[in-house]
Amino acid sequence: MAQANKIHYFHWRGVNQIGKKTSGVTLGFQERDVRNMLCEQMIQVKKIKRHKPSTLSKLKNQMKPADVTAITRQLATMIASGVPVVQALSMMANSHNKAEARAILAQVTTQIEAGASLSRALKTSSPLFDNFYCDLVLTGEQTGHLSEVFDRIATYREKNQATRQKVIKAMIYPTMVTLTSIGVTIMMLVFVIPQFAGIFSSFGADLPWFTQQVIKASNFMLGYGSYLAIALFSVLLCTSYRYKRSARFKMAIHRFNLRLPIIGNVLLKATVARFSRTLATTFSAGIPLLSGLQSAGKTAGNKYIEQAIEEAHNSTAAGMPLHIALRQSNVFPELMLQMTMIGEESGSLDDMLNKMATLYENDVDNTVDNLGKILEPLIIIFLGGLIGGLLVAMYMPIFKLMSVMG
Repeated sequence: MAQANKIHYFHWRGVNQIGKKTSGVTLGFQERDVRNMLCEQMIQVKKIKRHKPSTLSKLKNQMKPADVTAITRQLATMIASGVPVVQALSMMANSHNKAEARAILAQVTTQIEAGASLSRALKTSSPLFDNFYCDLVLTGEQTGHLSEVFDRIATYREKNQATRQKVIKAMIYPTMVTLTSIGVTIMMLVFVIPQFAGIFSSFGADLPWFTQQVIKASNFMLGYGSYLAIALFSVLLCTSYRYKRSARFKMAIHRFNLRLPIIGNVLLKATVARFSRTLATTFSAGIPLLSGLQSAGKTAGNKYIEQAIEEAHNSTAAGMPLHIALRQSNVFPELMLQMTMIGEESGSLDDMLNKMATLYENDVDNTVDNLGKILEPLIIIFLGGLIGGLLVAMYMPIFKLMSVMG
């Protein structure tokens, strides 16, 4: 399959349409694709040689999910304007600024011209066009509403990306503050406290209990800090290994994430919004509810909720109403369950799911926007207590000495 291919540099020399010698470098998956691209530019290739691109060039030219969203939006616009699919793909393949995207789109165009369906060509061209994406495109091809389907997919991906960015933004602030406070504390224990300890030892006086404990912590960091760093790195390495290899451990981590103060609530609402948006998109595109549930489960982004959706899928397949099946998992918010029930009873489930997704996306936006105001007092107290405590511990003996001298 095409996704197994790797992108390469192709250095070539040839002759253009006026007989002038020319040369250049083109990025692509296969030599055949590069030759076809140059042939379209009326260049007769005399020599071509493949080279491995640098890591920086790979990163610069790598197609990402955001690029897929932009391509989807452009396809929706062009097809709605009456541009044929093959021509739209060819235009984007020639104009995209990333080599991998140009190569993938050119490959999709070639497959369609050879008789493959658009959904099949997309599925075999890149893993970024996942089953959910390709199933919706297939539905659009079968119903003749391809531009509407691409518009739905683009809207769905744009809203999902916006929500994901909001969640990342919510996690960056407390993470950076925590790492900064830990870094400052370690620097004080390693560089500042030993200087004070040397001064205090020259006094030969008894030190307050709190100061003694801080000096002991500083001595521990000086003596065993390297071992502590190695142990911490080993724990992180083992955790990462288990997270990748153990489905049970990953499930436990994802469940723990949902129980984190403040952040857990944001993650839950973002996941519920993504699930609702996915299910609404598949349902309104004509995909059966059970198939939509499977797709929504795979795009949830949280293994614990994914398992709950899978159980709900099994219960719904057995004849249980969706809102009852979801309620049994004890994961989803009550408001979502109530709105799902109303949607089922009124026959407007897709509309209700879209409203629910918008509601939770707005809730995530408001929470993230106000997160600084929520955490700021806690952070001030935490940093003040930590850094201020170390400073007080160091100055207590000095104040005591000054009072004795006075």
